[in-house]
Amino acid sequence: MSRLLVLLGTRKGVFILEADPARRADPAAWTIRGPFCEAWPINHVTLDPATGAIVAGGGSPWFGPAVWRSDDLGATWSHSSQGFTFGDGEPAVTSVWQLTAAHGVLWAGVEPAGLFRSTDGGVSWSHVAGLRDHPSRPGWMESPGGLICHTILAHPTDPLRTWVGISAAGCFATEDGGLTWEARNRGVAADYMPDPDPEFGQCTHKVALASGDPERLWQQNHCGVYRSDDAGRTWARLDIDRLPSEFGFALVARPGDPDGVFTIPLNGPERGRTVPGDALAVWTTRDAGATWTDLRDGLPQQRAHLGVLRDGLATDALDPFGLYAGTSTGLLFASADGGGTWQRIAEMLPSILSVETALVDA
Repeated sequence: MSRLLVLLGTRKGVFILEADPARRADPAAWTIRGPFCEAWPINHVTLDPATGAIVAGGGSPWFGPAVWRSDDLGATWSHSSQGFTFGDGEPAVTSVWQLTAAHGVLWAGVEPAGLFRSTDGGVSWSHVAGLRDHPSRPGWMESPGGLICHTILAHPTDPLRTWVGISAAGCFATEDGGLTWEARNRGVAADYMPDPDPEFGQCTHKVALASGDPERLWQQNHCGVYRSDDAGRTWARLDIDRLPSEFGFALVARPGDPDGVFTIPLNGPERGRTVPGDALAVWTTRDAGATWTDLRDGLPQQRAHLGVLRDGLATDALDPFGLYAGTSTGLLFASADGGGTWQRIAEMLPSILSVETALVDA
C-alpha cells in the first residue's frame, strides 16, 4: 500500500502532508507534520527516488547554506554544508535554492548563482566550476530576489545533459557533464535592458522539461511564457493576447502530454506580484501554447491578495494526476482531477516556497 506525500519548503522549515492516494480529494484525509529542519528557511524539498531520502535545501542568516536529509520520511534529520564554497576570494554561498536527483548524482543550485554536485547523498559537495566560468558571468545581474540558480533539469536518459535557470542571467545548458556551458536564450525578451534580445541577462523565473519530449522546454520568464522545441536553443513566445499577464513564477509540465503545461500569471512587479483581479487561477494549454484555459473551480475568486512562487506548483504521479498549488500566504490547494476542481488542504502555514510530491510505501 502506498502513501502520497506533499513536501513543502517554507520560510519556517519543512512541512509534510500525507494521505491515502484513494482519498486525496477529501481535505479531511490529509495529515500534516512539521516544521522540520529547525525552522530554517527552506527553499526546496524533494525526495531522492534512488535512496528514498527526503532532501531539503535552504540557508540560515546565521549559519549559511545547508542540505538537510531524512532517511525515515521526516522523523529525524541531519544536515551538511561541507564543500559549499566557490573558493578563496570568491563570494560566499548564502543559500541552496534547488535540489535535483538524477543518474546517481544530487545537484544543488545556490545563491549567488552557481551549481554543486554530490555523489554521497548530500554529505559533501563539489563545485561545478564550468558554469561560473562561462564568459558571460561578469554580466550576470542580481534580480530583486537575488542572483540565484533556481532550476536544474536533468535529461531523463543522458547524464551528460543538464539545463539550469538563473535569475537574472537566463537559461544555460551543458552536454558534457558540466565542463562547459552554453547560453540558450535566443528569442526570450529582456525588455528592461538596452538590447531587448541579448545573448544572456534574461530574468528566467522557471523552466520545465515537457513530459515525454526532453527536446521541448517550457519557460515562465519575467517577460512572458515561452516554448522551445530544440532543447532551449531558440524560444517562441506564447503569452501575448493569450494570458492575462506576461509575468509569473510557477510553471509545471502536464504529465503524459508533451503539448501541455500549467502556469499561474501574476500582476507585474509594479503591482505587487499577486494574482490578477485578486482571483486565483491556474492556466493551462493542451496545444503547445496556441490556446489557454483558466482553471478556477474551488480556488478563491475574491480578495485573494496572494501569489504563487516559482516552485509553488506541482503534480503527482497518480492517474488521473493531481495538481498542488502553495501560496505566498501559507495556503495549500489540491486538485485530484488535473486542475478541474480544487480543495484547500492546508492553511495558516508560513509562506510556501516549494511544493513537491512523492509516492512512498506505507
